[in-house]
Amino acid sequence: MSNHNLHDCVRASIEGYFRDLNGTDPAGLHDMLVKAVERPLLEVVMEQSQNNQSRAAQWLGLNRNTLRKKLLEHKLID
Repeated sequence: MSNHNLHDCVRASIEGYFRDLNGTDPAGLHDMLVKAVERPLLEVVMEQSQNNQSRAAQWLGLNRNTLRKKLLEHKLID
C-alpha cells in the first residue's frame, strides 16, 4: 500500500462519516480522528517492533516518554 492509498482510504472514511451525519454538524472531529487512527497505529508499530518501545518511538518520530504516555492513554500497557 502506498501513502497515496492510505490518504484515499482516510479521505473516503471521513467523507462517509459526513454522509452518515446526514446534515448534523460534527463536534470534536479532529480529536475523534486522531484517537481513531492513533490506537491502531500504536498497536501495529508495537507489534512490528516486538514491543521495543525505543525502536517504536524512533520509527514514530516520538520521544520514548511520549510514546509510553500514549500507550498508557490507550491502555496498551500497564
